[in-house]
Amino acid sequence: MKRRQIALLVFVAVSTIVVIVYSLNSNASKESIEHNAKEIVAKMTDKEKIGQLVMYTPTNETDPFSKSMIKEYFVGSALLNRRYETAVETAKFINQLQQWASESRLGIPIFISGDMEYGVAQRVPGEATVLPRQMAIGATQNVEYAERAAKLTAIEAKAMGFHWSFSPVADVNSNPLNAVIGVRSFGEDTNLVSEMTAAEIKGYQSEGIASSAKHFPGHGDTGFDTHFTLSTISYSEEVLREVHLPPFKAAIDQGIESIMTSHIIIQAIDPDLPATLSKKVLTGLLRNDLDFQGIIVTDAMVMEAISKNWGAGEAAVMAINAGADIVMANGSASDQLDTLNSLFQALQAGKLERSRIDESVERIITYKLKMNMFEHRLVDIDNATEVVGNKEHKELAERIAMDSVTLVKNDNILPFDPQTEESTLVVSMAYADQIAETVRKVSKGKVISFQVARAKGEKLDVTQDSINTVINLAQSMDRIMIFTYSDREITQGQIDLVNKLSDIGKPVVAVSLGNPNDIVGYPDVAAYMATYALDTWYWLTPVPVSWESAVRVIFGSEPKGKLPVTIDGNYPQGFGLSYP
Repeated sequence: MKRRQIALLVFVAVSTIVVIVYSLNSNASKESIEHNAKEIVAKMTDKEKIGQLVMYTPTNETDPFSKSMIKEYFVGSALLNRRYETAVETAKFINQLQQWASESRLGIPIFISGDMEYGVAQRVPGEATVLPRQMAIGATQNVEYAERAAKLTAIEAKAMGFHWSFSPVADVNSNPLNAVIGVRSFGEDTNLVSEMTAAEIKGYQSEGIASSAKHFPGHGDTGFDTHFTLSTISYSEEVLREVHLPPFKAAIDQGIESIMTSHIIIQAIDPDLPATLSKKVLTGLLRNDLDFQGIIVTDAMVMEAISKNWGAGEAAVMAINAGADIVMANGSASDQLDTLNSLFQALQAGKLERSRIDESVERIITYKLKMNMFEHRLVDIDNATEVVGNKEHKELAERIAMDSVTLVKNDNILPFDPQTEESTLVVSMAYADQIAETVRKVSKGKVISFQVARAKGEKLDVTQDSINTVINLAQSMDRIMIFTYSDREITQGQIDLVNKLSDIGKPVVAVSLGNPNDIVGYPDVAAYMATYALDTWYWLTPVPVSWESAVRVIFGSEPKGKLPVTIDGNYPQGFGLSYP
């Protein structure tokens, strides 16, 4: 036998042994973790078990309340829903929570979680990297960006002590009038949403951070915001399975650690109860049909879709009975205590089966062991400062934003020439001064800004006085940039303003800061582009990388984005113009 053949046989034999040993070690490790989880659960009291089922939210009196929730009520996880100015402040607070957890009877660490749909900046806007919204990533059509954005988020989150990100949004935004999802979704194409959902999960997993696909079984076709009302979905089961479930199936196939429920009624599955409280949805559809073995966590139970129809305590018991593992308790301290007490009393009264409780607690403890949370409780404060919001991360956010800006219409208006002394009027519904500052950096001429938005009920709109002021300003300017904002339908005041500016006869470009459908309200504008920058809660965290990129495109950078959604049938999904 020739030497090369012998060498090949030896290589194959050694490789086979390595694979077998790795497989045995992996199985042994898995069995060891499961065994340890069972041992821990066996030592727990009923009160400790109930604590693991509840995700508490620090109130304004964080220290005494948090200390009590962790050391007296044994809560298993914390939702950091407030906003912190610095990485240091965040890391110190998280370390304190873990220190209290270590001092409890069994010393079980707690999950630290938070919404991070556009990076940890959603929790730490002062320093963390602000990423473009998910629809902006969808507009790049670059799946790698989704993975890299999640990896960046995971690195910054981990440095501050987070374990769990409530993202990606796996909802397919099939309804352009969706009141709560909008630019939080990757788009309307099920395949694209599925691919980007899986990619984000992969990015989180690469850094050991758990993620949560939301909002099961799909929140993309609602006409109401479940923060304020209960919404019912009437499409068929076929539509559910072909359009809305595939991204969640992709998440499960990628090995996602958790899935978050939605507070919507899916008539085709359960016409009576919202998904969060429905055993048909959580156990029947998610556990049995889709074979999901990870943690099921509810969306915030203080949302009025739940709280108005059921009390916090009653809803918590219903959710656990339906198959949820963790109830997201938020709101007031009394609401959160009501959740804990109601679950405990239900267990004592036999309204919750002990086997149902043990199943969830064992699943939670297993994940804490898998993530080495017992060995790595505290984070290095100095490292958090170095990692969070570093230059490399911000450069990636800028690249994604630049590739996302979508030029939808251009009647020989764009690009504007940055080298002339022409003056520019910047009019915006929000962040007008910040946008104008970016214009000053890229153009030579005079720049004037004016913010027109005024609160009108629950929406932003433009007063007639503001319209008159803008029209007067525009008379003396050479070119006009108008940034509109809507979360669903654009308001009439904005429509009137854009149309009146267009009638002046000067170059006008309109830019949507939120929903890309704004052009439906002013179809005759000469130039229009979409940034996908702001969601329903636009005032919480601005996304300057998105509007800065739009300004650069207006002044000559190449537009690369493609629409992730269809606009009124006139501009199909995948449409996007380039400069000649």
